[in-house]
Amino acid sequence: MFSVFSPRRTGTSLLATTPNRWDWALLPIVLAVLAAVAFGAMQMSRPFIVGQPTPITLDPLELPYYLLRTILRMFLALGCALLFSFVFATLAAKYRAAEKVLIPLLDVLQSVPILGFQAIAIAPFIALFPGNLLGVECAAIFAIFTSQAWNMAFSLYQSMKTIPPELNEAARVFRLSGWQRFWRLELPFATPGLLWNMMMSMSGGWFFLVAAEAVSVANQDIKLPGIGAYIAVAIAQESGRAIFWAIGAMLAGIILYDQLFFRPLLAWADKFRFEESQGDTAQKSWLLDWGRRSAFVRAVTDRFWSQMRKALGWFGGPRTQRRAGAGQAAAPDARWGRLWDAALLLAGVAATLQFFFYVHSVVGWREVAHVAGLGLITLARVLVLIALASIVWVPISVWIGLRPAYSQKVQAVAQFLAAFPVNLMFPLVVYVLATYHLSPNVWLSPLMVFGTQWYILFNVVAGASTLPNELRLASENLGLRGWLKWKRVYLPAVFPSFVTGAITASGGSWNASIVAEYVTWGKTSLVADGLGSYIKQMTDAGDFHRIALGIGVMCVFVMLLNRFFWRRLYVLAEDRSK
Repeated sequence: MFSVFSPRRTGTSLLATTPNRWDWALLPIVLAVLAAVAFGAMQMSRPFIVGQPTPITLDPLELPYYLLRTILRMFLALGCALLFSFVFATLAAKYRAAEKVLIPLLDVLQSVPILGFQAIAIAPFIALFPGNLLGVECAAIFAIFTSQAWNMAFSLYQSMKTIPPELNEAARVFRLSGWQRFWRLELPFATPGLLWNMMMSMSGGWFFLVAAEAVSVANQDIKLPGIGAYIAVAIAQESGRAIFWAIGAMLAGIILYDQLFFRPLLAWADKFRFEESQGDTAQKSWLLDWGRRSAFVRAVTDRFWSQMRKALGWFGGPRTQRRAGAGQAAAPDARWGRLWDAALLLAGVAATLQFFFYVHSVVGWREVAHVAGLGLITLARVLVLIALASIVWVPISVWIGLRPAYSQKVQAVAQFLAAFPVNLMFPLVVYVLATYHLSPNVWLSPLMVFGTQWYILFNVVAGASTLPNELRLASENLGLRGWLKWKRVYLPAVFPSFVTGAITASGGSWNASIVAEYVTWGKTSLVADGLGSYIKQMTDAGDFHRIALGIGVMCVFVMLLNRFFWRRLYVLAEDRSK
Protein backbone atom coordinates (compact mmCIF):
# COMPACT_ATOMS: atom_id res chain seq x y z
CA MET A 1 0.00 0.00 0.00
CA PHE A 2 1.38 3.36 -0.96
CA SER A 3 1.74 6.21 1.53
CA VAL A 4 2.62 9.86 1.54
CA PHE A 5 4.99 9.14 4.38
CA SER A 6 7.08 6.38 2.92
CA PRO A 7 10.22 5.56 4.89
CA ARG A 8 13.28 7.57 3.97
CA ARG A 9 16.71 7.98 5.41
CA THR A 10 17.11 10.66 8.07
CA GLY A 11 18.87 13.69 6.66
CA THR A 12 21.86 15.36 8.20
CA SER A 13 21.72 18.74 9.94
CA LEU A 14 20.93 21.61 7.60
CA LEU A 15 23.87 23.62 8.94
CA ALA A 16 26.21 20.69 8.30
CA THR A 17 25.03 20.22 4.71
CA THR A 18 27.63 21.09 2.09
CA PRO A 19 26.11 22.69 -1.05
CA ASN A 20 26.82 20.95 -4.34
CA ARG A 21 26.56 22.23 -7.91
CA TRP A 22 22.83 21.54 -8.05
CA ASP A 23 22.31 23.77 -5.01
CA TRP A 24 24.05 26.62 -6.82
CA ALA A 25 21.96 25.95 -9.94
CA LEU A 26 18.73 26.15 -7.90
CA LEU A 27 19.78 29.21 -5.87
CA PRO A 28 18.89 31.86 -8.53
CA ILE A 29 15.46 30.28 -9.08
CA VAL A 30 14.68 30.15 -5.35
CA LEU A 31 15.88 33.72 -4.75
CA ALA A 32 13.92 35.04 -7.76
CA VAL A 33 10.70 33.36 -6.60
CA LEU A 34 11.11 34.60 -3.01
CA ALA A 35 11.90 38.16 -4.12
CA ALA A 36 8.92 38.23 -6.51
CA VAL A 37 6.53 36.89 -3.86
CA ALA A 38 7.79 39.37 -1.25
CA PHE A 39 7.49 42.32 -3.64
CA GLY A 40 4.00 41.32 -4.76
CA ALA A 41 2.84 40.79 -1.17
CA MET A 42 4.01 44.27 -0.18
CA GLN A 43 2.11 45.82 -3.10
CA MET A 44 -1.11 44.10 -1.99
CA SER A 45 -1.20 46.03 1.30
CA ARG A 46 -1.20 49.73 0.48
CA PRO A 47 -3.33 52.68 1.65
CA PHE A 48 -6.58 52.90 -0.29
CA ILE A 49 -9.87 54.78 0.02
CA VAL A 50 -13.03 53.78 -1.85
CA GLY A 51 -13.46 56.28 -4.68
CA GLN A 52 -9.73 56.69 -5.18
CA PRO A 53 -8.90 56.16 -8.88
CA THR A 54 -7.01 52.99 -9.76
CA PRO A 55 -5.62 53.63 -13.25
CA ILE A 56 -4.55 50.68 -15.41
CA THR A 57 -2.20 51.42 -18.27
CA LEU A 58 -2.06 49.41 -21.50
CA ASP A 59 1.72 49.83 -21.70
CA PRO A 60 3.16 46.32 -22.39
CA LEU A 61 6.12 47.09 -20.12
CA GLU A 62 3.73 46.95 -17.14
CA LEU A 63 2.58 43.42 -18.00
CA PRO A 64 5.29 41.56 -15.98
CA TYR A 65 4.17 43.45 -12.86
CA TYR A 66 0.49 42.80 -13.61
CA LEU A 67 1.29 39.12 -14.24
CA LEU A 68 3.04 38.84 -10.87
CA ARG A 69 0.06 40.33 -9.02
CA THR A 70 -2.39 38.04 -10.83
CA ILE A 71 -0.41 34.83 -10.25
CA LEU A 72 0.07 35.68 -6.59
CA ARG A 73 -3.70 36.11 -6.13
CA MET A 74 -4.38 32.87 -7.95
CA PHE A 75 -1.97 30.82 -5.84
CA LEU A 76 -3.33 32.29 -2.61
CA ALA A 77 -6.82 31.33 -3.77
CA LEU A 78 -5.57 27.87 -4.78
CA GLY A 79 -4.12 27.29 -1.30
CA CYS A 80 -7.44 28.23 0.30
CA ALA A 81 -9.28 25.98 -2.17
CA LEU A 82 -7.02 23.05 -1.27
CA LEU A 83 -7.68 23.43 2.46
CA PHE A 84 -11.40 23.75 1.75
CA SER A 85 -11.30 20.56 -0.33
CA PHE A 86 -9.60 18.59 2.45
CA VAL A 87 -12.29 19.52 4.97
CA PHE A 88 -15.27 19.37 2.62
CA ALA A 89 -14.43 16.06 0.92
CA THR A 90 -13.53 14.34 4.19
CA LEU A 91 -16.80 15.31 5.86
CA ALA A 92 -18.89 14.41 2.79
CA ALA A 93 -17.16 11.05 2.23
CA LYS A 94 -17.11 9.85 5.84
CA TYR A 95 -20.39 11.13 7.30
CA ARG A 96 -23.65 10.22 5.60
CA ALA A 97 -25.57 12.98 7.39
CA ALA A 98 -23.04 15.59 6.23
CA GLU A 99 -23.08 14.16 2.70
CA LYS A 100 -26.84 14.80 2.42
CA VAL A 101 -26.19 18.51 2.97
CA LEU A 102 -22.74 19.12 1.49
CA ILE A 103 -23.17 17.51 -1.94
CA PRO A 104 -26.37 19.47 -2.80
CA LEU A 105 -24.65 22.55 -1.34
CA LEU A 106 -21.75 21.96 -3.71
CA ASP A 107 -24.23 21.87 -6.61
CA VAL A 108 -25.53 25.26 -5.50
CA LEU A 109 -22.10 26.79 -4.96
CA GLN A 110 -20.73 25.81 -8.36
CA SER A 111 -23.82 27.21 -10.07
CA VAL A 112 -23.77 30.61 -8.33
CA PRO A 113 -22.09 33.05 -10.75
CA ILE A 114 -18.91 34.75 -9.65
CA LEU A 115 -20.78 38.06 -9.80
CA GLY A 116 -23.09 36.78 -7.07
CA PHE A 117 -20.23 35.86 -4.74
CA GLN A 118 -18.46 39.12 -5.43
CA ALA A 119 -21.54 41.23 -4.72
CA ILE A 120 -21.85 39.55 -1.31
CA ALA A 121 -18.17 39.58 -0.34
CA ILE A 122 -16.78 42.91 -1.52
CA ALA A 123 -18.34 45.16 1.15
CA PRO A 124 -17.44 42.94 4.17
CA PHE A 125 -13.83 42.56 3.02
CA ILE A 126 -13.43 46.33 2.51
CA ALA A 127 -14.95 46.92 5.96
CA LEU A 128 -12.54 44.35 7.44
CA PHE A 129 -9.52 46.33 6.18
CA PRO A 130 -10.59 50.01 6.20
CA GLY A 131 -8.27 52.38 4.39
CA ASN A 132 -6.22 49.54 2.94
CA LEU A 133 -6.12 47.90 -0.49
CA LEU A 134 -5.91 44.50 1.23
CA GLY A 135 -9.70 44.42 1.59
CA VAL A 136 -10.22 44.67 -2.18
CA GLU A 137 -7.41 42.15 -2.71
CA CYS A 138 -9.14 39.68 -0.37
CA ALA A 139 -12.40 40.16 -2.28
CA ALA A 140 -10.61 39.40 -5.56
CA ILE A 141 -8.90 36.34 -4.05
CA PHE A 142 -12.26 35.13 -2.73
CA ALA A 143 -13.82 35.57 -6.17
CA ILE A 144 -10.98 33.53 -7.74
CA PHE A 145 -11.39 30.95 -4.96
CA THR A 146 -15.03 30.45 -5.96
CA SER A 147 -13.90 29.55 -9.49
CA GLN A 148 -11.33 27.03 -8.20
CA ALA A 149 -12.62 25.22 -5.12
CA TRP A 150 -15.69 23.26 -6.23
CA ASN A 151 -14.14 20.93 -8.78
CA MET A 152 -11.18 20.22 -6.46
CA ALA A 153 -13.52 19.33 -3.60
CA PHE A 154 -15.61 17.06 -5.81
CA SER A 155 -12.52 15.37 -7.26
CA LEU A 156 -11.20 14.54 -3.79
CA TYR A 157 -14.64 13.37 -2.66
CA GLN A 158 -15.00 11.15 -5.72
CA SER A 159 -11.57 9.60 -5.15
CA MET A 160 -12.27 8.92 -1.47
CA LYS A 161 -15.56 7.20 -2.37
CA THR A 162 -13.99 4.99 -5.04
CA ILE A 163 -10.92 3.63 -3.21
CA PRO A 164 -10.40 -0.02 -4.26
CA PRO A 165 -11.64 -2.62 -1.72
CA GLU A 166 -8.18 -4.17 -1.27
CA LEU A 167 -6.77 -0.85 -0.05
CA ASN A 168 -9.66 -0.39 2.38
CA GLU A 169 -9.04 -3.89 3.67
CA ALA A 170 -5.34 -3.16 4.15
CA ALA A 171 -6.24 -0.02 6.15
CA ARG A 172 -8.47 -2.14 8.41
CA VAL A 173 -5.75 -4.76 8.88
CA PHE A 174 -3.24 -2.09 9.93
CA ARG A 175 -5.89 -0.46 12.16
CA LEU A 176 -5.25 3.05 10.85
CA SER A 177 -6.96 5.91 12.65
CA GLY A 178 -9.01 8.43 10.71
CA TRP A 179 -6.07 10.89 10.63
CA GLN A 180 -3.62 8.20 9.53
CA ARG A 181 -6.05 6.81 6.98
CA PHE A 182 -6.42 10.22 5.33
CA TRP A 183 -2.67 10.85 4.99
CA ARG A 184 -1.56 7.28 4.26
CA LEU A 185 -4.36 6.10 1.98
CA GLU A 186 -7.05 8.54 0.93
CA LEU A 187 -4.96 11.58 -0.01
CA PRO A 188 -2.22 9.57 -1.79
CA PHE A 189 -4.83 7.67 -3.79
CA ALA A 190 -6.55 10.94 -4.76
CA THR A 191 -3.37 12.92 -5.45
CA PRO A 192 -2.99 12.32 -9.25
CA GLY A 193 -6.58 13.33 -9.99
CA LEU A 194 -6.46 16.18 -7.48
CA LEU A 195 -3.34 17.63 -9.11
CA TRP A 196 -4.95 17.65 -12.55
CA ASN A 197 -7.99 19.38 -11.04
CA MET A 198 -5.69 21.91 -9.37
CA MET A 199 -4.32 22.73 -12.82
CA MET A 200 -7.87 23.05 -14.10
CA SER A 201 -8.70 25.28 -11.14
CA MET A 202 -5.84 27.62 -12.01
CA SER A 203 -7.18 27.76 -15.54
CA GLY A 204 -10.68 28.42 -14.20
CA GLY A 205 -9.27 31.34 -12.26
CA TRP A 206 -7.93 32.82 -15.49
CA PHE A 207 -11.30 32.31 -17.18
CA PHE A 208 -13.12 34.60 -14.72
CA LEU A 209 -10.17 36.88 -14.02
CA VAL A 210 -11.75 39.97 -15.60
CA ALA A 211 -14.72 39.76 -13.21
CA ALA A 212 -12.42 39.13 -10.22
CA GLU A 213 -9.99 42.02 -10.76
CA ALA A 214 -12.48 44.62 -12.00
CA VAL A 215 -14.58 45.23 -8.87
CA SER A 216 -17.62 47.50 -8.61
CA VAL A 217 -18.63 48.83 -5.17
CA ALA A 218 -20.62 51.91 -4.10
CA ASN A 219 -20.97 52.92 -7.77
CA GLN A 220 -17.18 52.96 -8.01
CA ASP A 221 -15.13 50.83 -10.39
CA ILE A 222 -11.97 49.46 -8.77
CA LYS A 223 -9.46 47.78 -11.04
CA LEU A 224 -6.68 45.93 -9.27
CA PRO A 225 -3.33 45.77 -11.07
CA GLY A 226 -3.42 42.48 -12.95
CA ILE A 227 -3.98 40.77 -16.28
CA GLY A 228 -7.76 40.68 -15.76
CA ALA A 229 -8.01 44.44 -15.26
CA TYR A 230 -5.66 44.94 -18.24
CA ILE A 231 -8.02 42.87 -20.42
CA ALA A 232 -11.06 44.80 -19.15
CA VAL A 233 -9.47 48.13 -20.13
CA ALA A 234 -8.36 46.73 -23.51
CA ILE A 235 -11.94 45.59 -24.27
CA ALA A 236 -13.39 48.95 -23.23
CA GLN A 237 -10.91 50.78 -25.48
CA GLU A 238 -11.21 48.22 -28.33
CA SER A 239 -7.45 47.75 -28.36
CA GLY A 240 -6.60 44.61 -30.34
CA ARG A 241 -2.90 45.22 -29.78
CA ALA A 242 -3.36 45.17 -25.99
CA ILE A 243 -5.37 41.93 -26.30
CA PHE A 244 -2.43 40.41 -28.19
CA TRP A 245 0.01 41.44 -25.45
CA ALA A 246 -2.33 40.07 -22.77
CA ILE A 247 -2.43 36.67 -24.52
CA GLY A 248 1.37 36.61 -24.63
CA ALA A 249 1.63 37.47 -20.94
CA MET A 250 -0.87 34.73 -20.05
CA LEU A 251 1.07 32.16 -22.05
CA ALA A 252 4.33 33.17 -20.35
CA GLY A 253 2.75 32.94 -16.90
CA ILE A 254 1.20 29.53 -17.55
CA ILE A 255 4.46 28.08 -18.86
CA LEU A 256 6.30 29.53 -15.87
CA TYR A 257 4.15 28.02 -13.13
CA ASP A 258 3.72 24.80 -15.12
CA GLN A 259 7.49 24.26 -15.14
CA LEU A 260 8.15 25.48 -11.60
CA PHE A 261 5.10 24.07 -9.82
CA PHE A 262 2.73 21.66 -11.55
CA ARG A 263 5.14 19.57 -13.59
CA PRO A 264 7.38 18.79 -10.55
CA LEU A 265 4.27 17.92 -8.53
CA LEU A 266 2.95 15.58 -11.23
CA ALA A 267 6.32 13.84 -11.51
CA TRP A 268 6.53 13.54 -7.70
CA ALA A 269 2.95 12.17 -7.53
CA ASP A 270 3.80 9.26 -9.83
CA LYS A 271 4.77 7.25 -6.74
CA PHE A 272 1.11 7.27 -5.69
CA ARG A 273 -0.05 5.38 -8.76
CA PHE A 274 -2.08 2.29 -7.85
CA GLU A 275 0.10 -0.34 -9.49
CA GLU A 276 3.22 -2.34 -8.80
CA SER A 277 5.24 -0.99 -11.72
CA GLN A 278 5.11 2.29 -13.56
CA GLY A 279 6.33 0.94 -16.87
CA ASP A 280 6.76 3.78 -19.32
CA THR A 281 4.16 6.02 -17.65
CA ALA A 282 6.40 8.08 -15.35
CA GLN A 283 6.19 11.86 -15.58
CA LYS A 284 9.44 13.82 -15.80
CA SER A 285 10.49 17.22 -14.48
CA TRP A 286 13.87 18.87 -14.82
CA LEU A 287 13.27 20.92 -11.66
CA LEU A 288 12.40 17.81 -9.62
CA ASP A 289 15.53 16.06 -10.92
CA TRP A 290 17.63 19.06 -9.86
CA GLY A 291 15.98 19.06 -6.44
CA ARG A 292 16.65 15.37 -5.91
CA ARG A 293 20.33 15.90 -6.72
CA SER A 294 20.61 18.94 -4.47
CA ALA A 295 22.16 18.21 -1.07
CA PHE A 296 20.40 21.08 0.68
CA VAL A 297 16.98 20.33 -0.82
CA ARG A 298 17.27 16.67 0.17
CA ALA A 299 18.20 17.67 3.71
CA VAL A 300 15.22 20.02 3.92
CA THR A 301 12.76 17.47 2.52
CA ASP A 302 14.12 14.70 4.77
CA ARG A 303 13.60 16.94 7.79
CA PHE A 304 10.11 17.91 6.62
CA TRP A 305 8.90 14.33 6.08
CA SER A 306 10.46 13.29 9.37
CA GLN A 307 8.39 15.90 11.17
CA MET A 308 5.27 14.90 9.26
CA ARG A 309 5.73 11.25 10.27
CA LYS A 310 5.94 12.37 13.88
CA ALA A 311 2.77 14.43 13.39
CA LEU A 312 0.86 11.26 12.59
CA GLY A 313 1.45 10.14 16.14
CA TRP A 314 -0.33 13.21 17.55
CA PHE A 315 -3.71 11.87 16.47
CA GLY A 316 -5.46 8.52 16.56
CA GLY A 317 -3.83 6.39 19.21
CA PRO A 318 -4.82 2.79 19.92
CA ARG A 319 -8.03 3.83 21.67
CA THR A 320 -9.14 5.78 18.61
CA GLN A 321 -8.26 2.83 16.43
CA ARG A 322 -10.40 0.47 18.49
CA ARG A 323 -13.34 2.84 18.26
CA ALA A 324 -12.96 3.92 14.65
CA GLY A 325 -11.52 0.78 13.16
CA ALA A 326 -10.79 1.60 9.54
CA GLY A 327 -11.02 5.33 10.11
CA GLN A 328 -14.65 5.51 9.10
CA ALA A 329 -17.16 7.28 11.32
CA ALA A 330 -19.26 4.95 13.42
CA ALA A 331 -22.78 4.41 12.15
CA PRO A 332 -25.09 6.90 13.87
CA ASP A 333 -28.18 5.82 15.77
CA ALA A 334 -31.15 5.33 13.43
CA ARG A 335 -33.26 7.75 15.47
CA TRP A 336 -30.71 10.54 15.02
CA GLY A 337 -30.65 9.79 11.30
CA ARG A 338 -34.43 10.19 11.09
CA LEU A 339 -34.28 13.40 13.12
CA TRP A 340 -31.61 14.78 10.79
CA ASP A 341 -33.68 13.88 7.73
CA ALA A 342 -36.71 15.56 9.30
CA ALA A 343 -34.67 18.69 10.04
CA LEU A 344 -33.48 18.83 6.43
CA LEU A 345 -37.06 18.39 5.22
CA LEU A 346 -38.29 21.22 7.44
CA ALA A 347 -35.45 23.46 6.27
CA GLY A 348 -36.37 22.70 2.67
CA VAL A 349 -40.03 23.46 3.30
CA ALA A 350 -39.12 26.74 5.04
CA ALA A 351 -36.86 27.76 2.15
CA THR A 352 -39.60 26.90 -0.35
CA LEU A 353 -42.19 28.95 1.54
CA GLN A 354 -39.77 31.88 1.76
CA PHE A 355 -39.15 31.63 -1.97
CA PHE A 356 -42.88 31.67 -2.74
CA PHE A 357 -43.39 34.67 -0.45
CA TYR A 358 -40.49 36.50 -2.10
CA VAL A 359 -41.78 35.80 -5.60
CA HIS A 360 -45.36 36.77 -4.80
CA SER A 361 -44.48 40.03 -3.06
CA VAL A 362 -41.44 41.27 -5.01
CA VAL A 363 -41.05 40.02 -8.59
CA GLY A 364 -44.31 38.33 -9.56
CA TRP A 365 -45.09 34.93 -11.06
CA ARG A 366 -45.04 36.13 -14.65
CA GLU A 367 -41.39 37.13 -14.22
CA VAL A 368 -40.63 33.74 -12.69
CA ALA A 369 -42.21 31.95 -15.65
CA HIS A 370 -40.16 34.12 -18.03
CA VAL A 371 -36.91 33.38 -16.18
CA ALA A 372 -37.72 29.65 -16.02
CA GLY A 373 -38.22 29.64 -19.78
CA LEU A 374 -34.81 31.29 -20.22
CA GLY A 375 -33.39 28.63 -17.92
CA LEU A 376 -34.76 25.88 -20.19
CA ILE A 377 -32.99 27.49 -23.15
CA THR A 378 -29.68 27.58 -21.28
CA LEU A 379 -30.27 23.99 -20.07
CA ALA A 380 -30.63 22.80 -23.67
CA ARG A 381 -27.39 24.56 -24.60
CA VAL A 382 -25.54 23.00 -21.64
CA LEU A 383 -26.68 19.42 -22.36
CA VAL A 384 -25.94 19.60 -26.09
CA LEU A 385 -22.53 21.21 -25.59
CA ILE A 386 -21.43 18.79 -22.84
CA ALA A 387 -22.49 15.83 -25.00
CA LEU A 388 -20.52 17.14 -27.99
CA ALA A 389 -17.49 17.93 -25.83
CA SER A 390 -17.58 14.42 -24.33
CA ILE A 391 -17.71 12.76 -27.75
CA VAL A 392 -14.68 14.76 -28.86
CA TRP A 393 -12.51 14.85 -25.73
CA VAL A 394 -12.96 11.45 -24.02
CA PRO A 395 -11.13 9.45 -26.76
CA ILE A 396 -8.45 12.15 -27.08
CA SER A 397 -8.00 12.33 -23.30
CA VAL A 398 -7.60 8.56 -22.94
CA TRP A 399 -5.05 8.54 -25.75
CA ILE A 400 -3.10 11.36 -24.05
CA GLY A 401 -3.33 9.83 -20.56
CA LEU A 402 -1.91 6.51 -21.74
CA ARG A 403 1.11 8.24 -23.32
CA PRO A 404 2.98 10.31 -20.70
CA ALA A 405 5.41 11.70 -23.26
CA TYR A 406 2.53 13.33 -25.16
CA SER A 407 0.78 14.16 -21.89
CA GLN A 408 3.70 16.31 -20.81
CA LYS A 409 3.86 18.03 -24.20
CA VAL A 410 0.19 18.99 -24.23
CA GLN A 411 0.03 19.78 -20.51
CA ALA A 412 0.98 23.45 -20.82
CA VAL A 413 -1.01 23.82 -24.05
CA ALA A 414 -4.13 22.40 -22.38
CA GLN A 415 -3.66 24.69 -19.39
CA PHE A 416 -3.34 27.68 -21.72
CA LEU A 417 -6.48 26.78 -23.68
CA ALA A 418 -8.41 26.15 -20.48
CA ALA A 419 -7.19 29.45 -19.03
CA PHE A 420 -7.98 31.47 -22.14
CA PRO A 421 -10.63 33.99 -21.00
CA VAL A 422 -13.60 33.96 -23.32
CA ASN A 423 -13.51 37.79 -23.18
CA LEU A 424 -10.43 37.71 -25.40
CA MET A 425 -12.52 36.15 -28.17
CA PHE A 426 -15.10 38.94 -28.15
CA PRO A 427 -13.45 40.97 -30.98
CA LEU A 428 -13.44 37.96 -33.33
CA VAL A 429 -16.93 36.84 -32.30
CA VAL A 430 -18.46 40.29 -32.76
CA TYR A 431 -16.76 40.72 -36.15
CA VAL A 432 -17.83 37.30 -37.51
CA LEU A 433 -21.43 37.47 -36.27
CA ALA A 434 -21.92 41.06 -37.41
CA THR A 435 -20.29 40.50 -40.82
CA TYR A 436 -22.17 37.31 -41.70
CA HIS A 437 -25.40 38.23 -39.85
CA LEU A 438 -25.34 35.04 -37.76
CA SER A 439 -27.82 34.34 -34.97
CA PRO A 440 -26.40 35.01 -31.46
CA ASN A 441 -28.73 32.33 -30.05
CA VAL A 442 -26.81 29.67 -31.97
CA TRP A 443 -23.30 30.95 -32.50
CA LEU A 444 -22.68 32.41 -29.06
CA SER A 445 -23.43 28.99 -27.51
CA PRO A 446 -19.94 27.47 -28.06
CA LEU A 447 -18.48 30.19 -25.84
CA MET A 448 -20.26 28.55 -22.87
CA VAL A 449 -18.26 25.35 -23.18
CA PHE A 450 -15.03 26.90 -24.47
CA GLY A 451 -13.52 27.24 -20.99
CA THR A 452 -15.33 24.34 -19.29
CA GLN A 453 -14.81 21.46 -21.71
CA TRP A 454 -11.30 21.18 -20.32
CA TYR A 455 -12.70 19.82 -17.04
CA ILE A 456 -13.53 16.69 -19.05
CA LEU A 457 -10.09 16.63 -20.66
CA PHE A 458 -8.14 17.07 -17.42
CA ASN A 459 -10.19 14.57 -15.40
CA VAL A 460 -10.18 11.86 -18.07
CA VAL A 461 -6.43 12.34 -18.66
CA ALA A 462 -5.92 11.94 -14.91
CA GLY A 463 -8.08 8.80 -14.86
CA ALA A 464 -6.32 7.26 -17.85
CA SER A 465 -2.86 8.09 -16.48
CA THR A 466 -3.62 6.08 -13.31
CA LEU A 467 -4.68 2.98 -15.25
CA PRO A 468 -2.42 0.19 -13.88
CA ASN A 469 0.21 -0.93 -16.35
CA GLU A 470 -0.51 -4.55 -15.39
CA LEU A 471 -4.10 -4.16 -16.59
CA ARG A 472 -2.96 -2.75 -19.90
CA LEU A 473 -0.53 -5.64 -20.38
CA ALA A 474 -3.22 -8.17 -19.42
CA SER A 475 -5.63 -6.73 -22.00
CA GLU A 476 -2.93 -7.01 -24.66
CA ASN A 477 -2.16 -10.60 -23.67
CA LEU A 478 -5.87 -11.46 -23.93
CA GLY A 479 -5.95 -10.02 -27.43
CA LEU A 480 -8.43 -7.22 -26.77
CA ARG A 481 -8.56 -4.84 -29.70
CA GLY A 482 -10.60 -1.93 -30.99
CA TRP A 483 -14.04 -1.22 -29.53
CA LEU A 484 -13.91 -4.31 -27.29
CA LYS A 485 -10.80 -2.96 -25.56
CA TRP A 486 -12.42 0.44 -25.07
CA LYS A 487 -15.63 -1.16 -23.77
CA ARG A 488 -13.95 -3.58 -21.35
CA VAL A 489 -10.86 -1.64 -20.21
CA TYR A 490 -10.55 2.04 -21.05
CA LEU A 491 -14.10 3.38 -20.65
CA PRO A 492 -14.82 1.58 -17.33
CA ALA A 493 -11.45 2.73 -15.99
CA VAL A 494 -12.03 6.42 -16.75
CA PHE A 495 -15.80 6.49 -16.13
CA PRO A 496 -15.59 7.84 -12.52
CA SER A 497 -13.15 10.54 -13.65
CA PHE A 498 -15.36 11.40 -16.62
CA VAL A 499 -18.42 11.83 -14.40
CA THR A 500 -16.45 14.13 -12.10
CA GLY A 501 -15.28 16.20 -15.07
CA ALA A 502 -18.72 16.27 -16.68
CA ILE A 503 -20.43 17.44 -13.47
CA THR A 504 -17.96 20.28 -12.97
CA ALA A 505 -18.04 21.13 -16.69
CA SER A 506 -21.83 21.30 -16.56
CA GLY A 507 -21.82 23.58 -13.51
CA GLY A 508 -19.07 25.71 -15.04
CA SER A 509 -21.04 26.06 -18.28
CA TRP A 510 -24.01 27.46 -16.39
CA ASN A 511 -21.67 29.95 -14.73
CA ALA A 512 -19.98 30.79 -18.03
CA SER A 513 -23.34 31.58 -19.62
CA ILE A 514 -23.13 35.03 -18.01
CA VAL A 515 -20.18 35.98 -20.20
CA ALA A 516 -21.10 33.78 -23.18
CA GLU A 517 -24.71 34.88 -23.74
CA TYR A 518 -23.94 38.60 -23.43
CA VAL A 519 -20.95 39.70 -25.50
CA THR A 520 -19.65 43.28 -25.69
CA TRP A 521 -16.80 44.87 -27.63
CA GLY A 522 -16.57 48.58 -27.19
CA LYS A 523 -20.07 49.91 -27.89
CA THR A 524 -21.26 46.78 -29.71
CA SER A 525 -23.30 44.18 -27.82
CA LEU A 526 -24.59 40.75 -28.89
CA VAL A 527 -27.26 39.16 -26.71
CA ALA A 528 -28.56 35.59 -26.82
CA ASP A 529 -31.75 34.48 -25.10
CA GLY A 530 -30.90 32.63 -21.90
CA LEU A 531 -30.54 32.78 -18.15
CA GLY A 532 -26.94 33.99 -18.26
CA SER A 533 -27.73 37.05 -20.37
CA TYR A 534 -30.70 37.82 -18.09
CA ILE A 535 -28.46 37.86 -14.99
CA LYS A 536 -25.84 39.97 -16.77
CA GLN A 537 -28.41 42.53 -17.91
CA MET A 538 -29.97 42.75 -14.46
CA THR A 539 -26.49 43.18 -12.95
CA ASP A 540 -25.73 46.07 -15.31
CA ALA A 541 -29.10 47.59 -14.42
CA GLY A 542 -28.49 47.18 -10.68
CA ASP A 543 -31.79 45.30 -10.17
CA PHE A 544 -30.90 43.26 -7.08
CA HIS A 545 -34.24 41.45 -6.84
CA ARG A 546 -34.07 40.10 -10.36
CA ILE A 547 -30.39 39.24 -9.95
CA ALA A 548 -31.38 37.12 -6.94
CA LEU A 549 -34.23 35.56 -8.93
CA GLY A 550 -31.94 34.67 -11.83
CA ILE A 551 -29.28 33.18 -9.58
CA GLY A 552 -31.92 31.26 -7.61
CA VAL A 553 -33.48 29.78 -10.74
CA MET A 554 -30.03 28.83 -12.03
CA CYS A 555 -29.28 27.04 -8.74
CA VAL A 556 -32.58 25.12 -8.97
CA PHE A 557 -31.84 24.00 -12.54
CA VAL A 558 -28.32 22.87 -11.64
CA MET A 559 -29.51 21.00 -8.53
CA LEU A 560 -32.26 19.18 -10.45
CA LEU A 561 -29.90 18.29 -13.28
CA ASN A 562 -27.27 16.98 -10.86
CA ARG A 563 -29.80 15.13 -8.71
CA PHE A 564 -31.67 13.30 -11.45
CA PHE A 565 -28.95 12.87 -14.07
CA TRP A 566 -25.34 13.41 -13.02
CA ARG A 567 -25.82 11.99 -9.52
CA ARG A 568 -27.20 8.73 -10.92
CA LEU A 569 -24.20 8.44 -13.22
CA TYR A 570 -21.92 9.09 -10.26
CA VAL A 571 -23.58 6.33 -8.18
CA LEU A 572 -23.16 3.98 -11.15
CA ALA A 573 -19.46 4.93 -11.36
CA GLU A 574 -19.03 4.36 -7.62
CA ASP A 575 -20.69 0.92 -7.78
CA ARG A 576 -18.62 -0.18 -10.76
CA SER A 577 -15.38 0.93 -9.14
CA LYS A 578 -16.08 -1.49 -6.29
